[in-house]
Formats: sequence, C-alpha cells, structure tokens
Amino acid sequence: MFKTSQPIPLDAFVAEIERRRAAAGYPDMPRNAGNRRTESKRALLKAIEVAGGKW
Repeated sequence: MFKTSQPIPLDAFVAEIERRRAAAGYPDMPRNAGNRRTESKRALLKAIEVAGGKW
C-alpha cells in the first residue's frame, strides 16, 4: 500500500489499482457508450480524435 505523504509515480499507481481490482475479482469495465452526450461534448471528443488524441 502507498503512503500518502510522498508522490506516487503514475505507472506504479495504475499497477496498484489493477492489482487491487484483480484481487477483489472485479471484471473489466466497458467504456461509457456515450448515448447521452451533448453536441458540444461530441464535438470536443471529435476534435481530440482528429488532433491524434485518445480520450
């Protein structure tokens, strides 16, 4: 377990979360389908994708 008084590297944090999920037996969660997104949110996500980003 990590101590909160020191910074935690992101890759170590992600590994710890994955380890805890596996230990607890949680399944992989599907991504949000996005059926209720506003038009402005859809435009933002499209712009991110066009710019080469992955949201």
